[in-house]
Amino acid sequence: MLTEEILIVPAKEEDIPAMSTLLGKLFTIEDDFEVDENKQKSGLNLMLSNGPGRQVLVAKIDGTVIGMCSAQINISTSEGGISVLIEDLIINEDYRNHGIGRKLLACIKEWALSKSAKRMTLLLDIRNSKALSFYSRQGWILTNMISMHSKLNA
Repeated sequence: MLTEEILIVPAKEEDIPAMSTLLGKLFTIEDDFEVDENKQKSGLNLMLSNGPGRQVLVAKIDGTVIGMCSAQINISTSEGGISVLIEDLIINEDYRNHGIGRKLLACIKEWALSKSAKRMTLLLDIRNSKALSFYSRQGWILTNMISMHSKLNA
């Protein structure tokens, strides 16, 4: 059991290096992504600087970032309204299984509801059994949809 207080707060520019390190760990699990610190920092800067349609939260203990969750607004034609895409959720390995991911996800859900979102969506590597189990325990359901992408600057 953790004895330190866990703070969930909006990320700031000074949190980007720690968040980039966390993303590097996440991307080593997911074969579809490559670890590129410059790209990750650039993406995080965009998420932090692009207004009310994005939310990046960090979990901190004693001022140290130990987890993060980022999300952004989309429009869902099937829902007829706003949908929120969970972009990244990662907790430092030393702090997993203490409810931190659940707390981050709950805070993102609160934000999504404040934006009148009708649904939250995320993508995960189908081979990541720990992530599948985690999200299932949080009430998420597996859909029949698959993800495809096309790089525009290849």
